Amino acid sequence: MALALFAVGGVVVFVVVLLVAGFDRLEAFLAPKAELWPRWQAHDPASNERIDHAQWETFLRAYVAADGAGIHRIPFARVSSGHRALLEGYVARMEAVPISRYAREEQFAYWINLYNAATVRLVLARYPLKSIMDLNISPGWFSFGPWEKKLLTVEGERLSLGDIEHRILRPIWRDPRIHYAVSCLALGCPNLPARPVTRENSEALLEAGARAYINHPRGARVEGRLLTVSKIYNWFSADFGENNTDVITHLKRYADPPLLEALGGIKGIEGYAYDWMLNDASQPESKGR
Repeated sequence: MALALFAVGGVVVFVVVLLVAGFDRLEAFLAPKAELWPRWQAHDPASNERIDHAQWETFLRAYVAADGAGIHRIPFARVSSGHRALLEGYVARMEAVPISRYAREEQFAYWINLYNAATVRLVLARYPLKSIMDLNISPGWFSFGPWEKKLLTVEGERLSLGDIEHRILRPIWRDPRIHYAVSCLALGCPNLPARPVTRENSEALLEAGARAYINHPRGARVEGRLLTVSKIYNWFSADFGENNTDVITHLKRYADPPLLEALGGIKGIEGYAYDWMLNDASQPESKGR
């Protein structure tokens, strides 16, 4: 590990360069950690109130469909003005929800649906684009993509997509399957759920999302005796265990027989892959790279 110092406009900037460990280790080092925002721990365990996600369901049913490779895509160019308005209305209504007054199960569904709907809204607002990484609107020297831009206001707090994922969902619920439910709309990302998450269906959707992703080449693939997995398992490895052995154990839990057999005897991870291209229905199908 080498430490380089740069003076920019009188400000000393520290840049950590993991020359020895390599680029994969550098990416993992720079990936967002799960750091709790205590303000969002408030909840009412006695609440039986439900949040209506019907508008989001209407949008998902109209546009989300699996391609021939099983990847959920959206035809962004064909989203009607009416459905755009519906999506805008849904996000605005979610922003007005006093979410701290709800039970944990309702909050969990709320945050996932809000994250996904806000991401779709953002892409539509900036479309056409080829990659989610083209939305380079996050502030700060070492930020990239759209995830650190404050896009939402909930209970008077300005929130980014990164806040929802890394400061609310991951640290409060501590469930690695969250990564299979929140979607960045890239081909390498787990599928955008084709229906809203609710307290009733969240367990089933998380399980289905994990199984679908892990058994697709973009999640895990074995070629010869070499295992390549999604960079999600590198960026957020701590969510899946203490080391690569724990990641492989996680993969085996959801692997269908062909992958499970291929994973037999695999002791380590050879490489990581991720496709940042937008899951646009008008773009070519992913080859799982």
